[in-house]
Amino acid sequence: MLDSDLAMLYEVETKMLNRAMKRNITRFPEHFMFQLTKIEWENLRCQNGTFKNDIRKYLPYTFTEQGVAMLSSVLRSEKAIQINIQIMDTFVAMRKWAIENKEIAQRLAELEHYFIQHCKDNQSDIRELREAIDLLIDRTKPAKIGFKTD
Repeated sequence: MLDSDLAMLYEVETKMLNRAMKRNITRFPEHFMFQLTKIEWENLRCQNGTFKNDIRKYLPYTFTEQGVAMLSSVLRSEKAIQINIQIMDTFVAMRKWAIENKEIAQRLAELEHYFIQHCKDNQSDIRELREAIDLLIDRTKPAKIGFKTD
């Protein structure tokens, strides 16, 4: 995302966003953000139809997913703080889901092994077991996570 778009998202001025990024430059390696070249910027402006309307003194910075998240931790706007809290809550929820599902997967594998050993002659039992496992797997799929826009 462009620095100007992120500035609107975080409710700060673009120059304040870039200033915060430069003050914390060690937090923004090349795979978190980069500055567009003059040719890239001109091509982007032409594609978006904003050639005449968006005149900038400096070439814009572009941020990757990791850079967007890092910006939320270095900016001081109320919106950036809220987004940073949401990111942390999402990571905690993902970790919890992964741990819970790891245990469930292990238990299901043990059950499957047990039934295979004890139901060799009865294929219908194995079929029922597989259907039950598939049902459990469907129920443990994660809910959608991400940012909510109002």
